Amino acid sequence: MATKTYLQALNDALRLEMQRDENVLIFGEDVGQFGGCFGVTQGLFSEFGEERVRDTPITESVIVGAAAGAAACGLRPVAELMFVDFIGVSFDQLFNQAAKMHYMFGGKIKVPMVLRMPQGAGIGAAAQHSQSLESWFMHVPGLKVVIPSSPADAKGLLLASIRDDNPVVFLEHKLLYGVSGEVPEGDYTIEIGKADIKREGTDVTIVATSKMVYSALAAAEQLEKDGISVEVVDPRTLLPLDMDTILDSVKKTHALVVAHEAVGFAGPGAEIAAQVAEQAFDYLDAPVTRVAAPFCPVPFSPGLEQAYIPAEDDIIKAVKGLR
Repeated sequence: MATKTYLQALNDALRLEMQRDENVLIFGEDVGQFGGCFGVTQGLFSEFGEERVRDTPITESVIVGAAAGAAACGLRPVAELMFVDFIGVSFDQLFNQAAKMHYMFGGKIKVPMVLRMPQGAGIGAAAQHSQSLESWFMHVPGLKVVIPSSPADAKGLLLASIRDDNPVVFLEHKLLYGVSGEVPEGDYTIEIGKADIKREGTDVTIVATSKMVYSALAAAEQLEKDGISVEVVDPRTLLPLDMDTILDSVKKTHALVVAHEAVGFAGPGAEIAAQVAEQAFDYLDAPVTRVAAPFCPVPFSPGLEQAYIPAEDDIIKAVKGLR
């Protein structure tokens, strides 16, 4: 396997699928000659041309609406919004149209579209460009929500998402684009809705998403020095959510910490904690603990932003608080 960055893995997936399927097209703001705000679509315009890699106006409602319409008509669009924060102006197109067409037409229409969106704090982009909003999409029947943490997962899950016949919200943390890892060459997919155990352990389960997976793994290394064996589970997709893997881990370790960068109140950790309490309460030796962002906008000040983002030390404190 080659070593690639998260960004390169995404680019590789897009190129492979566009070569394989002529119905795949890409559009969004600056995705053409410029190569995307973060460089994910770099080189695709010159290879596939403006018919399949199209720049759009700065109108997110048009981007998402056009993706839904193109998908309903038989194409497989991969649309990009520069930041997940901009999804608000296209809620109707995503939540009321793309997510519901298949249901409302009795299964006669498929909507095979992917909506790629960078999210997350850490680059000093302030309150309107730094949010983690995955829980918004988890609440909508008809969508799938994918949130990979590693380059290999990013490639395999993006290929699977493009081939899926349902609308997929594909969330990429901005600080992961430069992360490197081994990535299988060529065509391969990862099942949507299947979690991955990133580290095995026996004393406590940490369910972590996106960039927080790396904080959880670093915390696990430190906790190992104190004699605490940590199992780290990465759901990889939040809708559908692989509760079987999470429950099996909790039944083994008897303790659970959920870590994510989204705001803690009504965040994805709340759903995971609730389902564990409903289905594995008798296995828990301590209450489920959540490590998440505080209920406030993301600060612009670098010092305040770092205080806002959940960190390795917060996870260590949460784990030790269970004992």
